[in-house]
Amino acid sequence: MTGRVNMNNFKSLIKPVLIFLFLLVITFPTIKNILRPGYFPMHDDIQAMRVYEMDKCIKDRQIPCRWVPDMGYEYGYPQFNYYGPLPYYIMEAFHLTGFGFLDSVKAGLIVITLVSVFGMFLLGESVWGAPGGLISSILYAFAPYRALDFYVRGDIGELAALAIFPYLFWSVSQVLKGKKNSTFWLGLSFAALLMSHNISTLIFTPILVLWALGQPKFKERFKFLILGGVWGILIGAFFAIPAFFEKGYVHVETLLLGYFNYLAHYVSISQLLFSTYWNYGSSEGGPWDELYLGIGLLHWILPLVSLIVLFVIRKKKEFKTVLFLAILGWLSLFMTHEKSTFIWNHIPFLAYLQFPWRFLILATFLFSLAAGSISQIFKSKKQILITLILLFFSVMIFYSSYFQPRKWLDITDSDKFSGESWTLQTTISIFDYLPIFAKHPPAQKAPNQPIFIQGKGSVLSGNKLSDSQNWQINVDTKSAVVEIPTYYFPIWKVLVDGKEGPIDYNNELGLINFNLVSGKHVVYAKLTNTLIRSAANIATLLGLLAIPIFFAFKIFNKK
Repeated sequence: MTGRVNMNNFKSLIKPVLIFLFLLVITFPTIKNILRPGYFPMHDDIQAMRVYEMDKCIKDRQIPCRWVPDMGYEYGYPQFNYYGPLPYYIMEAFHLTGFGFLDSVKAGLIVITLVSVFGMFLLGESVWGAPGGLISSILYAFAPYRALDFYVRGDIGELAALAIFPYLFWSVSQVLKGKKNSTFWLGLSFAALLMSHNISTLIFTPILVLWALGQPKFKERFKFLILGGVWGILIGAFFAIPAFFEKGYVHVETLLLGYFNYLAHYVSISQLLFSTYWNYGSSEGGPWDELYLGIGLLHWILPLVSLIVLFVIRKKKEFKTVLFLAILGWLSLFMTHEKSTFIWNHIPFLAYLQFPWRFLILATFLFSLAAGSISQIFKSKKQILITLILLFFSVMIFYSSYFQPRKWLDITDSDKFSGESWTLQTTISIFDYLPIFAKHPPAQKAPNQPIFIQGKGSVLSGNKLSDSQNWQINVDTKSAVVEIPTYYFPIWKVLVDGKEGPIDYNNELGLINFNLVSGKHVVYAKLTNTLIRSAANIATLLGLLAIPIFFAFKIFNKK
């Protein structure tokens, strides 16, 4: 009897192990080109710098990290008060275990890719069964938009969102089926999306709601969906709430002007559906973009074929699911085309997407999931196996060449963070999170220590941490005005000899000025929380505290 039980246990392990190995095999071609020393250029070539700044926050115990000290030409700015921090916490975890900064970015990209593919299998299996999950995973792994974000744009926030989408769909379905711990998974997944990419959260949440509405037992278990959503908002509140309510503190208007106006970045039908042109350039006005902005031939053809066949063979349930996903997928593609301008003009927040082709992220997810329905057409395991093999080789032929960097740089961390490269890292996107108190970006890098605006004296010693500064300053004249080379942002406070004093930031760059009298002084400057940030931090603590309470309650009920 024991032998039989052990044999049964062994057999039950074979299937998941084989699936795990299969998913690793199909994912490997998309990541193999970064498994070597060095680094590669990308549009948003600031990922390693963000990890570098996150590392300073963690070591200074600025948790959660909001203000980074070296960006903005070393004047610092509130990067992680507005830009999704979760991927950088993950990369920082790799750095803390001994990885270099460049290697931490690559490790983060690999983890995000694997999580993404495994998540699509989990979702696809729950909808179509294991074969359908594998089909969806293959297409999701090799999606052209993933290659674009990975190797061209370097948009790690969007890549993280792609990884989280499947878990949200899956967890919603599990909640409505009454599955164990599903509310927790929904909350955790939604929190992860909130903390990863603001834009993806805005455009994906309505899709998630529609998915929930189309599931059985929606009304009966609606309250559990609300509970999971609220739980996710609480966990992600430390970032999501300040990012929304404090956007008036930075120059967000620069996100909408000139090159970033959505009217200049629509995609033509031929680009969306038929083009195979791949390049590493930029998005331009009209159909002359120097990068690939399509969904991929296989990604839209396979769901369409499946839809037709399922209708013919009268598999109504599967047909309805594919139809739902396909309609949303084609609507997402429509939002990338200039014919959708009337929608963009009437929904103001869409302007912050900047590029209409960002909706390809939704189409990629929806079409990849829908394509898993191909498995419902075949009856035998042999047919399904042949389909998987043919599909894998097809995506390799169509898409594998996209998953490689334009060039490879034989550089180290020290190369990246020194000389001209350091200057570039500290000034990239300098206006994106510039506090509104600065009228324009700086023309040169910040001084290494406070300077005298009026009067005379000297800085005896001191240091600058991520969100605080300590200086010993001697004033030779009767009085002096001293400037700390840091942008003002609510709420920087300055203590002179232990007492908080008034500050002034009414100058061209919005830098912190304060008065000193003759003599030696100890000056301490610290970025403190606004009421909104404090409340958001408390909300996150409550959300995290709810996790052990939730599982303790379940264990107690079992007894």
